Amino acid sequence: MRYDSITEAIGNTPLVRIDPAVHGLRHIDLFAKLEMLNPFGSVKDRPAWHMARPHLEAAAGGGGGGTVVELSSGNTAKALALLAGLYGLRFKSVTNRMRVPEVRELLLLLGAEIEELPGQSECLDPTDTDDPLTRFHQALSEPDAGYLHTDQYFNPRNVEAHAEGTGPEIVKDLEGRVPDWFVACVGTAGSSTGVARVLREHDPGVRVLGLVAGKSDFIPGIRTIDEVRQVGLFDPATYDVMASVSSEEAIEGMVTLIRRCGLLSGPTGGAAYFGAVRHLREVDAGLAGTGRRESAVFIVCDRAESYLSYVRERRPELVGRAPRRGPVVEVSEAAARVVDVAAARRWLAQQEGPRPLVVDLRGPHAYAALHIAGSVNIVDEVFGELVRGGLPFSKSVPVLLACPVGEKSLRYAALLTGMGHPDVRSLAGGIVAWRDAGAPLVRE
Repeated sequence: MRYDSITEAIGNTPLVRIDPAVHGLRHIDLFAKLEMLNPFGSVKDRPAWHMARPHLEAAAGGGGGGTVVELSSGNTAKALALLAGLYGLRFKSVTNRMRVPEVRELLLLLGAEIEELPGQSECLDPTDTDDPLTRFHQALSEPDAGYLHTDQYFNPRNVEAHAEGTGPEIVKDLEGRVPDWFVACVGTAGSSTGVARVLREHDPGVRVLGLVAGKSDFIPGIRTIDEVRQVGLFDPATYDVMASVSSEEAIEGMVTLIRRCGLLSGPTGGAAYFGAVRHLREVDAGLAGTGRRESAVFIVCDRAESYLSYVRERRPELVGRAPRRGPVVEVSEAAARVVDVAAARRWLAQQEGPRPLVVDLRGPHAYAALHIAGSVNIVDEVFGELVRGGLPFSKSVPVLLACPVGEKSLRYAALLTGMGHPDVRSLAGGIVAWRDAGAPLVRE
């Protein structure tokens, strides 16, 4: 099959039936839509091209030059970097943190510029005018900004790419039938909204299961339930059921797809598979004795290679590393000590006893931009590795943990408390609350 441009190879990805011996569903046919076989490696190839194409063609007609910009730290950024390069343009990825090292390195290899800004969450909140990501987004949207801004969280062409491509392809590959269930991990909400729209045009009875990451957990490409409500394309009416998946479950599903199905899936696809099977088991039991069969489709979003460090951090034995040295004690976050900004400042200013060690869990660029004076920067992924090896500090050292909004620090404070640290506290509201209270911050 011959193409004149790599963009012509975007779409028309396979739909593969998962062997019932793997998933155990007796009355439901489960299919995987292999979006990782798009030419740039992910489901984001479709919206990236659909959103960028008008800008790129206009720029090419004007003699080239300019920069494509997107608030992305993952697959959308990768696809846009490649597309921009095809048209002789630059690409800038703007994010509050690059969480996966392989993705950062790949983006740099693709020629992308990466700008990390301190932000309140992985998604921007357009109503928070004090958030640096929001201010940057507003600046990009101004007519004379000078950037080609694809705006994936709010651009309707994100949804259109799947309504015109992914959804119709599923119906075609099922020979005109519509699946009873569509299972979607929710990131920008573009694929779930676009596919659901098409499927329901064929059959309003289609049920949509939306999967999000557990609160304070991290699965690449999936938002938590708090974050997803900040996404401009998210509409709760799209989903009949919303459920959360943990990072451990995502990796478990990923390993199953790789080792039992020959599908080189990343953790997002693993989360979709795991969440689908878990939910459909009850549906399957209800179909017993009825003589009916149902079908379900989920999306394998991308490939495994970009997430080896993510897997190594959580399941080192899967990549030939020594297992974690002893279990990390899981305790309720209610057991953690939380201090507000005023109490934290009094604690840091006390004259008696050892001064608390302030650990800033944000990325290095956010830390360099603004941080609490005297704090040390240990990125949360690295801090997690330290915790798994045992207490990272002497028990005699009091510790104040700080992250963007207080969620990560709360979790780690609970873990360290459960491991026997007598005085570790989490900064309520994180660095954002510290800044909003007018407490002093310094630049590196």
